[in-house]
Amino acid sequence: MFEVLVYVYEHYWRGDACPELEQLGRKLSAHGFEPDEIHDALVWLDGLNLAAQSSRENDPPEHAPSPAVQSAASMRVYSIKEQDHLGAECLGFVSFLESSGVLPAAMREIVIDRAMAAPGDPVSLDDLKIIVLMVYWSFGEEPDALVLDELCDPAEGRLAH
Repeated sequence: MFEVLVYVYEHYWRGDACPELEQLGRKLSAHGFEPDEIHDALVWLDGLNLAAQSSRENDPPEHAPSPAVQSAASMRVYSIKEQDHLGAECLGFVSFLESSGVLPAAMREIVIDRAMAAPGDPVSLDDLKIIVLMVYWSFGEEPDALVLDELCDPAEGRLAH
């Protein structure tokens, strides 16, 4: 499934530039992806589209007072199921992105939702990075260069300074 998601990310510059899921499925099939991989990816993308759309609909207009906003002192508590499925490495990475100020709470919740819908127990860090990229993609945003570097470069082989 993740190979399909990477293909979609690389070939459609924004979520709204992507064709409807039925047409996308035909294109992916013509590209040579396996039917099971295509099906899983399309179901996952449909969930991503619904989550991103719901998040945009819940955003208040700029002139309206914002609803209960998560304060800087609030803390996200992960359920046992989330902890088991995501694993310590992925939860640490989400925390890193959030504390760095590059993953707002609303996007974090979509990342968690889509990670919970992904295969793997626990989800691999590489797969989580693809999920984060896809969440940015669904909002039509590109992460800044340093975040993009963190999401796309393998960590092994790096020297800590």
